[in-house]
Formats: sequence, C-alpha cells, structure tokens
Amino acid sequence: METFVYRPKGVCSQEMRFEMENDTIKSATIVGGCAGNLLGISKIIKDKKISEVISAFEGVRCGSKPTSCPDQISQALRAYATSHDIKVD
Repeated sequence: METFVYRPKGVCSQEMRFEMENDTIKSATIVGGCAGNLLGISKIIKDKKISEVISAFEGVRCGSKPTSCPDQISQALRAYATSHDIKVD
C-alpha cells in the first residue's frame, strides 16, 4: 500500500491523504473543509477504483467556485494515476 498526499487548490480543505493499492483507494483522509461531508465522501470512495471516482467527481463545483472538494479529489487521483501510469479514461 502507498500513501499519496495532495494539496488541493481553491477549496477550504488543506490536505488530502490517500492510501492506495494499485488503482484502488483503500482509504482517504481530508484535512479542513466541511468535516461531516468530507468524512462521508471518504467513506463512499473507500475501496473504489480511481477511474470510477474521477468519473463521478470531476467537474463538480462548490457554489460559484470553479472547483470543489470532490473535484479536487478527482484532480488528486488523476495526478496519482498519471505518476503511476494508470489509465483512467
């Protein structure tokens, strides 16, 4: 298992930490932001494939912001996949 840390941009959360096993998210911890919502999201994405989460979360906006915590999760997972030669599209 590998830990991947991502610093989101344009949202309230400050850090996203993922435990990854190949193309599967084993756990996610998000620091900052809306605690209850992000805890729920972390539970939903546990044991999901990277491509499945990217497909569901990419492009989600938070109010008038051009991004959101779910969108930043998709950006984090895309960065992880790219750095590990994992196909997500």
